[in-house]
Amino acid sequence: MGPKLNARQSRLLDALRQAGEELSGQDLHALLRAGATPMGLATVYRQLQQWGLVRCRHLPSGEALFAPTERDDHHLTCVDCGHTQRLDRCPVHGLTLPQGELGGFLPLFHTLEFFGLCQACQQRQGYASSPPLSPSRSS
Repeated sequence: MGPKLNARQSRLLDALRQAGEELSGQDLHALLRAGATPMGLATVYRQLQQWGLVRCRHLPSGEALFAPTERDDHHLTCVDCGHTQRLDRCPVHGLTLPQGELGGFLPLFHTLEFFGLCQACQQRQGYASSPPLSPSRSS
């Protein structure tokens, strides 16, 4: 069972859950502006993030995007043009942490994002085709 939320927090979380994609603070504010109760978004974000209910992802432009943590989305983000591509699945979904290393810590969610260059930016910058990202191994 999760934390007890106040009415404002519930309203914000419901708006994020109903959105089909991540929302910026400005987009979320525009959605919620029609409501009867004004709210300080920074305070609500902070409270929800403390409870592990909302995750924040920063674009190379500095813009923050918010989504509920139950939405297990991960992305490839171009550091040049900012293009973001959602991964079809979570590459670490089945990963488990050894109980002995948790020290009583309760994991709530994880984030995973890859940064690089999209195909258009690679071509524009003259990059040759490169192999996929993989862990380096020494012999």
